[in-house]
Amino acid sequence: MPGDPTGGDGKGRRALILVENLSVPFDRRVWQECRTLRDAGWEVHVICPRGSGRDTEAEAEIDGVRIHRYPLRPATGGPAGYLREYTAALWHTLRLARQVGPVDVVHACNPPDLLFLPALWLKRHGARFVFDQHDLVPELYLSRFGRGEDRLYRAVCALERRTYRAADVVLATNESYREVAMRRGGLRPEDVFVVRSAPDTDRFRPVPPEPELKRGKPHLLCYLGVMGPQDGVDYALRALAKLRDEQERTDWHAVFVGGGDTFDAMVALSRRLGLSGQVQFTGRVPDADLVRYLSTADVCLSPDPHSPLNDVSTMNKVLEYMVMGRPIVSFDLREARVSAGAAAAYAPANDEAEFARLIALLLDDPQRRARMGETGRERIGGRLSWRNSQRSLLAAYAAACGDRPAVAAGGGPATDGRKPRR
Repeated sequence: MPGDPTGGDGKGRRALILVENLSVPFDRRVWQECRTLRDAGWEVHVICPRGSGRDTEAEAEIDGVRIHRYPLRPATGGPAGYLREYTAALWHTLRLARQVGPVDVVHACNPPDLLFLPALWLKRHGARFVFDQHDLVPELYLSRFGRGEDRLYRAVCALERRTYRAADVVLATNESYREVAMRRGGLRPEDVFVVRSAPDTDRFRPVPPEPELKRGKPHLLCYLGVMGPQDGVDYALRALAKLRDEQERTDWHAVFVGGGDTFDAMVALSRRLGLSGQVQFTGRVPDADLVRYLSTADVCLSPDPHSPLNDVSTMNKVLEYMVMGRPIVSFDLREARVSAGAAAAYAPANDEAEFARLIALLLDDPQRRARMGETGRERIGGRLSWRNSQRSLLAAYAAACGDRPAVAAGGGPATDGRKPRR
């Protein structure tokens, strides 16, 4: 294995990060991890798909991070499409990993829970395996496809178990995911490290509001994020129709920023609800435009409905609203409360009428909105900051390499850095 396996930093060591569902540096969490490792002395390589419209070069070196990209057509047409996508991704990942050569750590980010396969090949050549669990794929499957606990669901659960078994340490995005890794994966507490995602404060800096973005209305409502089956944009649109019809409020304009599988369906739903005159869909926009919308917004929307996945997941949009000092309306989800605290108002799970009523209350209370926004900024600058996640990430790498006893949130030191029996 290259590099000295002793010592707490990455000097002389090589890390290879594997990503399948986003390009890098577009994947903001992975990019922050790359820069943290680089600053700690690691030579960082990334294998990921090429982006669409950005991150299109096959090879790039950005800020000292070496990125190797492969062509990949996203899945369409159900399970057969995903099988084609994942087969191609695994083939390209193994091909590029051979080109990168020996590494000290292979760091695989899900979904899907298939990257343990190239990780196992690299482990046979001396690498340690860090599993970065961005999503709970069994819950994602249930939430996205609505097929129940069928044969594919059982296969997904088996792949998750294999990934846990192969990992030397696991990175969890929050305490709920950490509990799952210990319960379902049988991992010891000291082998699971909470590395929370956090907004890039260089990317998210408020600018002066632009009243023209409100399209002549007193208030602007904003949604930022992916538009997939599990993301609740349909709940937000129905809540806005209730805001108009039941709360008798038309003093707002709403902008939905982002794209995804259900983008066209959500535009069509907006038309059916008679919202076309008040709701604007921008698609994905440059960072500068995103910041303009968030800086002008009076209330931001987090309409993810209650589901086995959403209840325990940290929503990046909530954190991004908070760093911009925006008040939030959310459904009452466990990890939404952990992240936002008093920076959000919470409607009972999936209650669109109450979601609409809370929007109306906040529109009428600018002082409360200001307090909530300040609370959000304080939380992001405190225990939810990337500084804390950096420390946990580097501690996880040190534990994986056997540098020192592992210490994870809620767990004491391990007796040594070796892989435990399960």
